Amino acid sequence: MGLCVTGGATMTCSFGMAPSTLMILPTSGVMSAMPLATIMDQVPFVNILPFGMCTSLSNPTVASATAAALGVLTPMPCVPVPTGPWVPGVPQVLIGGKPALNNQCKLTCAYGGIIQFTTPGCMTVQI
Repeated sequence: MGLCVTGGATMTCSFGMAPSTLMILPTSGVMSAMPLATIMDQVPFVNILPFGMCTSLSNPTVASATAAALGVLTPMPCVPVPTGPWVPGVPQVLIGGKPALNNQCKLTCAYGGIIQFTTPGCMTVQI
């Protein structure tokens, strides 16, 4: 079923040029060494930090810079724009009333990127 995801998990975006780290605020009321993640931990600059530079032409800043460079792809700083919660989640395991996040979940960015985990964080509990 996958490994439980905690704060500190490493992620990549298909249009990002650098990995990022998942940040989890300890608000679920569940005590653990590292805060456990839920499908709702997808807030830009709170949970999802930038992935370096973005290469998606759906990103208006990338499209504008690329047009200014006469069509040469010009990456611009990443500003994650999640389109909803992580999917599919683990509905059998609730953390603070929300489905848990495992390392198989993915998140879609409005600019077409797919965000996924490369490492699940500090916990190796299978869920």
